[in-house]
Amino acid sequence: MTARVACRYVKDIDWSPAVNAMQMHTRNPRLSARVADLRASPVREILSVIDRQGMVSFAGGLPAAETFPVLSLEGMPPGMLQYGAVEGEPALRDRVARNLQALGLPVSSDQVLILSGSQQGIDLVAKLCVDPGTAVAVESPTYLAALEAFRFFGAQFHTFEPQRAGADWAARPPVLAYATPTFQNPTGRCYPAADRDALAAACDAHGVILYEDDPYRDLVYESCDRSPVCARLKRASYVYQGSFSKTLAPGLRLGFLAASADLMPHLVRLKQAADLHSSRISQWLVLEALNDEQRPARLAGVVASYRRKRDAFAQALERHLTGIATWDLPPGGLFFWLTLNRPVDTRELLHAAMERGVAFMPGEPFYPQLPECSGRLRLNFSHAGEAEADRGLRELAALLRER
Repeated sequence: MTARVACRYVKDIDWSPAVNAMQMHTRNPRLSARVADLRASPVREILSVIDRQGMVSFAGGLPAAETFPVLSLEGMPPGMLQYGAVEGEPALRDRVARNLQALGLPVSSDQVLILSGSQQGIDLVAKLCVDPGTAVAVESPTYLAALEAFRFFGAQFHTFEPQRAGADWAARPPVLAYATPTFQNPTGRCYPAADRDALAAACDAHGVILYEDDPYRDLVYESCDRSPVCARLKRASYVYQGSFSKTLAPGLRLGFLAASADLMPHLVRLKQAADLHSSRISQWLVLEALNDEQRPARLAGVVASYRRKRDAFAQALERHLTGIATWDLPPGGLFFWLTLNRPVDTRELLHAAMERGVAFMPGEPFYPQLPECSGRLRLNFSHAGEAEADRGLRELAALLRER
């Protein structure tokens, strides 16, 4: 696929919040009204057209293939090929619960639900909490796939900053607050302890359900507070979610959530209706990896590899984009969040960049209100090699200078 053909496909992505419901039903009245809010994921659409020779991708949060562990099915009990429990394998749930207890979250294995990828958790929580018009508090910017899921069920977004949430929610508290306090996607920000305390206090004071998404916590390169905000709650209901994709392998499609006792039965029933249970083979492989005595050393090696990639990427940014954009060095996670000195619509910039063999994630879809022009873009540093990354950033800088 040529860059020009790839660019044409990217131009076809619908970046708007939703197609008008009346227009949708005019085209096909047999479809549900909810389909009017159904859009393709911009990330998945971009990734579907960039797999060609010479394309440098900074678009998706793809872990580096060299970090994947060697997995084997040797010794797997034959019973793993049979149907299993909706909640997940008891031994894996117990291991997850013990790990969370070590982080200060007082959960039992009965409060753990194994997911078919963390995206399923977002879908389940959206089904649990969101009706048309439901007030959902989100960071701005925030994870675009969460915005898509909440929007699909009719959420009315309210943006928040943790230190102001208590005052802002006094008049009209949201039903749900979605937050990624540790290595936030897309900004890479890590909440300090004061912000974590403030968000927990606001949820407790106003009865807001806290949904804490924490997929990157193990990818830490600088010392910072990573303790779960959910562990600070005293009264509010919560969902805390993690993933095995970033430190093991995304192809396993496995994640987990832990929920307060009042929410757990509903989440189990929603999971049962969605897919009955997650892959037992993947669950067995993950449990074997978690119990491997070499796991701490392997995880340290993964972190060290990503830290080197992050630092090399930062040096390349300094070489090519100084004076064009600003950024912070992310203390963890997989992304740099750039602010251009001269704001442009980065969706349009993407079209031109892909003509030159470079892909990135535009900033606009990360905002709940989808601004016309954000002047920001997210760059992944884990996937491309050092030479590739340097070439891609050089091309991107040349394009921005021209524009």
